Amino acid sequence: MNWEIYLIFFFIAALYASVGFGGGSSYIAVLAIFGVNFLLMRSSALLCNIVVVSFGTYIFHKNGFLDLRKALPLTLASVPVAFLGGYLPIQERTFFILLSSTLLLAALLTWWRPKSRPKPENQADKNTSSQLFNLSVGSGIGFLSGMVGIGGGIFLAPVLYLTRWAEAKTIAATASLFILVNSISGILGQMAKPDFQIDWKFSIPLMIAVFLGGQLGSRLGAVKLPAIWVRRATALLIFYIGIQLLLKNL
Repeated sequence: MNWEIYLIFFFIAALYASVGFGGGSSYIAVLAIFGVNFLLMRSSALLCNIVVVSFGTYIFHKNGFLDLRKALPLTLASVPVAFLGGYLPIQERTFFILLSSTLLLAALLTWWRPKSRPKPENQADKNTSSQLFNLSVGSGIGFLSGMVGIGGGIFLAPVLYLTRWAEAKTIAATASLFILVNSISGILGQMAKPDFQIDWKFSIPLMIAVFLGGQLGSRLGAVKLPAIWVRRATALLIFYIGIQLLLKNL
C-alpha cells in the first residue's frame, strides 16, 4: 500500500474528530480512489470509525460536553436498524450514489446551520425532546448509516443544529457517541452476511493512523479550536468528497 494513504487517514481523522465525527465517509472515498475492494472498504472504514470515536467520546465526556440523558434516546433508537442496514445487500454503484447524495446534503446543512443559541430546555420545541423525534431521527439515520457503512454523525449533526437541539460542543459529543454505537452495530450486521470481508493486515495500520489523528483532533475540538472553523472545514471536505463520488458514479 502507498504510504500516502496513512497520512491521508491521519489528517482525515484529526479533522473529523475535532467536530465529533469518525470520518467513515472520507475513509471510504479514499479507499475507493486507491482501488480497494468494495466490501473490504466498508468494513475497514467502520473499524477506523470505532477507533476514532471511542477516544473522541471519552474526551468529550471528560470535558463535560456529553449529556447522556439527551444523547442515549437518540443513540439507542439507531442500534437495531443500523444492524439491519449493515446486513442488507447493496450494489456498489447504488452505494456510492446514495453516499455522495447524502454527503452533499449534509455538507450544505453543516455549513448553513442556524447561528441562534438553543432554546432553554423548558422552552424547547416539543419535537426535539419527544420520544417520536428520538425514534424517527435515530432510527432513520441509523438505517442509512448501516447501509452505506458509516457512523451517521454527518447526518445527525445537521439535524440537531437545525432543531437547535443543544450547543455545538454538545452536538459534537452526541454525534461522537452516535457514530461509535452505529459503527459497532453496522459492522456486526456486515459480519452476519456471507460475503463479509476483513483483512487485518490491511486494516490495522489504517487503524493506527486514525488513532493518532483522532487523538489530536479530539483534543483540539474539545479544547482549542473555534467551533465554526472546524465545522466549516468539515463541511467543505464533505462537499468536495460528495461531488467527486457523484461525478464518478453517475
